[in-house]
Amino acid sequence: MQVDFSNNYFELFELPVQYVVSQDHLDTRFRSLQRYLHPDKFASASDAERRWSMQAASFVNEAYQALSKPLSRASYLLSLHGISLDEETDTQMSPMFLMEQMELREALGDAPDAADPYAALDKISAQLNNGRRDSESAFTSAANNADWTEARTVVRQWQFLEKLNSEVQAQEARLDDAL
Repeated sequence: MQVDFSNNYFELFELPVQYVVSQDHLDTRFRSLQRYLHPDKFASASDAERRWSMQAASFVNEAYQALSKPLSRASYLLSLHGISLDEETDTQMSPMFLMEQMELREALGDAPDAADPYAALDKISAQLNNGRRDSESAFTSAANNADWTEARTVVRQWQFLEKLNSEVQAQEARLDDAL
């Protein structure tokens, strides 16, 4: 078994370069690579071999993290097609999507003062989960049709949903801490 740093992450895990992947295959290949690269196997190796094993293990971990999470896998797939997300410089988004985000953020801000703050957060979470499922479906469709412009738009919106979901979880943790 060899780890080739010139391979893309899909090649490393012996997967087709596509959005939908077998999580079981990904997990099995990850465990196999981890066993192969385990530090104990390189304990008596030369410094160069130990350094290589550390770099290879890091590469495998980075690849696994990128492919095991739907949004990061979508972003990585875009990068393989030369599509940049321009997160810092491209601020153009659909006005309707931005309005929905503003409404969700307002609801999140109001949640702690609601009669049942947890129910208010659950409602926001449900909306976000629906949006994330819709995003995943829309990305799959766009990627299958090689419509990388649409796929990029979907990923950028999906990132907003993920960020807001993290904020909902943080708000829930603050409520839990206040109990």
